[in-house]
Amino acid sequence: MLVCSKCGREYPEEFRLTCECGGTLLVRRELPLDFSDALTGYLDMRRYLRLLPVSEGHLPELAPAITPVSKLDIGGVTTFFKLEYLQPTGSFKDRGTWVTVAKLREEGIAEVVLDSSGNAAISLAAFARSAGIKAHLFVPAHTSPGKLTLLEKLGAELHIVNGDRMTVHREAVRFSEGKGLPYVSHWLNPYFLEGTKTAAFEAYEQLGVPDYVIAPAGSGTLFLGLWKGFSELKGMGEIDELPIFAAVQASGYESLCERSSVKSHLAEGIAITEPPRLEEMKAVLDETGGICVSVGDSEIARALKWLWERGFMVEPTSAVVLAALWRLQESGFISSGSRVLLPLTGSGLKMVEGI
Repeated sequence: MLVCSKCGREYPEEFRLTCECGGTLLVRRELPLDFSDALTGYLDMRRYLRLLPVSEGHLPELAPAITPVSKLDIGGVTTFFKLEYLQPTGSFKDRGTWVTVAKLREEGIAEVVLDSSGNAAISLAAFARSAGIKAHLFVPAHTSPGKLTLLEKLGAELHIVNGDRMTVHREAVRFSEGKGLPYVSHWLNPYFLEGTKTAAFEAYEQLGVPDYVIAPAGSGTLFLGLWKGFSELKGMGEIDELPIFAAVQASGYESLCERSSVKSHLAEGIAITEPPRLEEMKAVLDETGGICVSVGDSEIARALKWLWERGFMVEPTSAVVLAALWRLQESGFISSGSRVLLPLTGSGLKMVEGI
């Protein structure tokens, strides 16, 4: 069932973004008694199919990968980089898109609208095309040229909007309502979080339960997905405690941290000032004793250089988690001997013009 995060109202598992009260929705299902028994023999994201609200017959042909983890010691902290940028279209968004497209196929929906800073649009363009779904994709005019090129090569129905990320969102909603087409915003879509929660399942199988999870928190789709995955592991009795969550935001676009007057120009993927799931992100920080960290462009650039020099070919938004780790080490919030999970969310190769 779908459950409203605001009033608790329940709905059947149909494609729906919000409650009648305006609250956001989460999928709630009866969990199996044993996590291991719920696993399939697949070596991709279908491994967790029995923990997802979709049927195998409606899945897209292309399945997202089980991404590797790279372990490094950073200042005495055991750091696990989860390489989400190695997904088929180059970002963690493939997880949520895969489940979303399966749900759309299940309900016979053939044309949709989405807004994105780039990665979610690329992901939907690829998965929707192979599934025979027409997707109208709204992106900012300042989207990286490499991402725009990819969208054009994927044959996307592209709508380029002048203005910030919230303006793009409003234009997509207006178009959706005017044309009578389903709006599949990953900011609101409860099935998108069902996809991103699998990153937590994978991380648990790869390294156990980390002490900390540091994740980007623009709209919160990965941040909340990781929380939901670890929460379901706890609900199945597989783990005893949740990791402590740190939400990383871009300078000038903070919603959880105090808003800075200096705007980041590097972290385009999390330049979101009004995320619909803000209260849910706050609740995660409260539940886990977590913290919000805001990072600026000088810190992001330093972290990006460090990652590229070590072979992690990521985009600038991905680097915010390392910048946040350094900040939390300096403040003493994370101490030597801790085990920390850092998802690297998007590929830097998509930033290159003319690909």
